[in-house]
Amino acid sequence: MQPELPPGTESSIPHERIDSTAWEDIYVVGDVHGCRGTLERLLDSLELSPDDLVVFVGDLLRKGPDSSGVLELLRTRPNLRAVRGNNEQKLIDGRSSLDSLTDDDLSYLESLPAVLSWDDVMVVHGGIDHRKPFVDHSLTEVLNARSLAPEGGYNRPYWFETRDTLPRVFFGHTVLAKPLESRYAVGLDTGCVYGGQLTAYDYRAETLRSVDPPETYHSRAADSIVNPQPEVRKS
Repeated sequence: MQPELPPGTESSIPHERIDSTAWEDIYVVGDVHGCRGTLERLLDSLELSPDDLVVFVGDLLRKGPDSSGVLELLRTRPNLRAVRGNNEQKLIDGRSSLDSLTDDDLSYLESLPAVLSWDDVMVVHGGIDHRKPFVDHSLTEVLNARSLAPEGGYNRPYWFETRDTLPRVFFGHTVLAKPLESRYAVGLDTGCVYGGQLTAYDYRAETLRSVDPPETYHSRAADSIVNPQPEVRKS
């Protein structure tokens, strides 16, 4: 029986609740973007057993060299699970395409929830605006959230730097110069496809693990890589 969703998180957004006690260790991994070789290196470094769970924050594909290979890994290993990212949603909606993907790949993408949760944790791709109830969020917001400024974009304040409430949100989407780790948000997209690292968070040990990619596969402007500010704690 699937655990019940925590109060206030019921909505029409596809949401899967995980029983954390069913897994020995749980890891959350940042945006992979088709970098299968880098992903395999990270998974090897974690020395996983079948009783360990790895959850991905979305954007498994596009931009890197082997999107279909990344999907093959996830589809064939039951302890690898993911939420959909904005890049998956573009394929689901038909707004973009990848010639290497099969009908089975697309069916897998369509099956992905937009939210995975356990304990007092939620995993999404973009983020959650803590200024309003989760039930008032749209799928587009959860997949793309970043700035809380009226003009959006890369203007501060960012939701993840100002979040001050549980549940703790693990996210990707915003490329960070280094991982963000606070009581309320953990940002894991450290830009492996852009020459940064691929980062995992060990949920039990509360530690970060990262590996370097063999090369830079895609360029990105420096002003769209965020240097996260330290958490501002309430007095």
